[in-house]
Amino acid sequence: MTSVYEHYGLKPVINASGRMTILGVSTPGAAVVEAVNDGLSHYFEMKDLVDKTGAYIAGLLGCEDALVVSCASAGIAQSVAAVIARDDDWLLDNLHSAPLSVPHEIVLPKGHNVNFGAPVGTMVALGGGRLVEAGYANECSPAQLAAAVTASTAAILYIKSHHCVQKSHLSVAQAAAVAREHGVPLIVDAAAEEDLQAYYAAGADLVIYSGAKAIEGPTSGLVVGRQRHIAWVKRQSQGIGRAMKVGKEGILGLTRAVEEYLQQEKVSGAAMVEKMTPFIAQLNGLHGVQARVVWDSAGRDIARTEIHLDEAAIGRSTAALVQALKEGRPAIYFRGYKANEGIVEVDVRSVSAEQLHTLYLAIASLLTGEHQG
Repeated sequence: MTSVYEHYGLKPVINASGRMTILGVSTPGAAVVEAVNDGLSHYFEMKDLVDKTGAYIAGLLGCEDALVVSCASAGIAQSVAAVIARDDDWLLDNLHSAPLSVPHEIVLPKGHNVNFGAPVGTMVALGGGRLVEAGYANECSPAQLAAAVTASTAAILYIKSHHCVQKSHLSVAQAAAVAREHGVPLIVDAAAEEDLQAYYAAGADLVIYSGAKAIEGPTSGLVVGRQRHIAWVKRQSQGIGRAMKVGKEGILGLTRAVEEYLQQEKVSGAAMVEKMTPFIAQLNGLHGVQARVVWDSAGRDIARTEIHLDEAAIGRSTAALVQALKEGRPAIYFRGYKANEGIVEVDVRSVSAEQLHTLYLAIASLLTGEHQG
């Protein structure tokens, strides 16, 4: 029997970049696959399925309510639409067809206005909102966030991500205090975050997660929060959410994934360091290469291998090396956010020890011009 790669002529991939959308994010376990199959094999009253699974997840996480959506980006768009339209039936049908007279500005720290594969502002616009930046790219205090809130503000949006500026920015709890003081909801996009309870506990009204990243579910998203706000998001299934609907298999798959995620023992950063130590030693034996352990810039317990390439010594640019590895077979993907500085990172969470050795051999072969056995 041919593999899926052979059947469709696809290129095998070693994912050393982490749980990234461009590579299919993650590989769910057998229990999640079974739940997806259950969803595919049965019929349900979809409203009943949405409500019951949401209540079940909320019970697991200790929040008022929850909702499975198609992805985290859809969660942002639908949450924005929800806080604008609320219970208004006319707005539910006409969100984009006429100028809005209700509050529709979404305030976020300027350093959080990022592109995570698509611009945050695009998701806000899809939800009918207008983005308003608070503070500066390298600074946003509670006072600066509060100064951007007006009578036209529908919500504050906080992006908890390594993509965002980390220094001199207020915390989720501080943003929640500003939101409460001004009587507006706080939406937190925590797509890749690993703590499914902290941001709700810190005062957020809606928190959005990717179902396929840390939770390792099927392609999906999870919105948790206050009951009234989740009810507004649910209403968007008859509005913009219709174009973003999640299937029964995604709902059941993510619900099971949340169960599994809460029960499983998390792989620690220390274990990641142990896994990558032989790989780092091999890399440091190559001319023009320096490798070391670095920790996640957003504060998560994730250790990665940072590879610094001396471009003058290796005789090629970092970008060219990264591209050559992507074009190889198997294709090898790094985290390339600092490639312009001659630095790439290896995320070992989705890579086996054998694949790390394959990665080393591929780098060594490109640098020496010799096939490595």
